Amino acid sequence: MKAFFRQRFQRWVRRRLPPTRSVFLNQRRVFVFPSRQGFGFIFLCSLIWLLGTNYENNLALAMCYLMLSLFILCIHHTFNNLAGLTISAVSAGHCFVGEDAEFTLLISRRGHRPYENVRLTWPGGSTATLNLQSEAEKQIKLYLPATERGWFSPGRLSVETVYPLGLIRCWTWLDLDLRALVYPAPKGRGALPDSRGSEQEGNVLHDQGSDDFVGFQDYEAGHSLRHVAWKQYARGQGLMLKNYGDYHSPRCWLDWDSLPGVAKEARLSALCHWALDLDRTRGQAAQPFGLRLPGLEIPPNSGP
Repeated sequence: MKAFFRQRFQRWVRRRLPPTRSVFLNQRRVFVFPSRQGFGFIFLCSLIWLLGTNYENNLALAMCYLMLSLFILCIHHTFNNLAGLTISAVSAGHCFVGEDAEFTLLISRRGHRPYENVRLTWPGGSTATLNLQSEAEKQIKLYLPATERGWFSPGRLSVETVYPLGLIRCWTWLDLDLRALVYPAPKGRGALPDSRGSEQEGNVLHDQGSDDFVGFQDYEAGHSLRHVAWKQYARGQGLMLKNYGDYHSPRCWLDWDSLPGVAKEARLSALCHWALDLDRTRGQAAQPFGLRLPGLEIPPNSGP
């Protein structure tokens, strides 16, 4: 039953406060309700009223009415401490799994009315307290732990205040349509993948015993006779050696299939680690590298 009413309430909130990048807080978007201290204050007023009525004590009744007047005035001031603010989404910072995603918000006001002790928080994240006195706007940063890779939505932002006396709680829940990109956690898995290949580009790596012919050199004592160019020797060109080698391409590929038998998340973490390592160690030389994933191939490039 509790879950049923919670779902009904959440649907009502989504209709009343749909996702948007900027929200102006007015009477339709701010909810007002007594706080815990407020309920205790009402109970105390009721107790004083009962005692004053039972014993016909006018001083007790006057105290009760004064407290009720203070409670009603507190509703007005607490509401005004939240209404009139404009809360806008600025940016969402990307991060890796296990880190905190950073969300930047801009809070501005209309007019010159000061705002004090306005708390902003996302469930499970950090809390920021806002005070607007002389300045007309202020940027704040909130942080949320990212536990899964992919697009991360922080959910609805809680904005509330109990200023000035703590008897009334005014709050709202805003969906600012922010998303942060969470990358796989970079975890090393051995050395960088070898970029050596048989593509006919790049710099030659001489390696006797390979299949690619790269030229001749003069014969020196001690070399294997298997590499002697006998045809050139028969033509009277002297005793020469055939050189074989591989071509080393400056284009390095990070390949999903280079980690067979490894779980999906572990593969992504290793590829992420290698990509960061390549960018860090080869970034100054501007050596490009590409990425091959199932159903996706990103051509070699460099930079962000």
